Amino acid sequence: MAQDVKVRFSDKDLAKFKTLIEEKIVKAQSHLELLKSSYMNDGNNGTDDTSPTFKAFEEGSATMSKEANTQLAIRQEKFIRDLKNALLRIENKTYGVCRVTGKLINKKRLQLVPHATLSIEAKNMQK
Repeated sequence: MAQDVKVRFSDKDLAKFKTLIEEKIVKAQSHLELLKSSYMNDGNNGTDDTSPTFKAFEEGSATMSKEANTQLAIRQEKFIRDLKNALLRIENKTYGVCRVTGKLINKKRLQLVPHATLSIEAKNMQK
């Protein structure tokens, strides 16, 4: 009787990916803190003594900037969540296995996109 062999990365490979992901989480959280502090800033850029037209432009710009920073922060939070989910897959030893094909995702792809759950083959099928 043939034994079911599970396709997965070695523990050594998983440990390398874990280190990579943990480093990315630290950087991503640092970037998120910068975004949050920039849109929580009071927005006073010292325009009190300038012309009203310039002040209106500054306020409009600040509003757009705050919206853009909020969107970036939301994307950054999702990225961090995806990275943390990748850490869980490492613990479960399912990391790097395409959720569609069941094959291993290329190591180079995982180094660039460590939270990937699809192989390029599966990604192309979605198009």
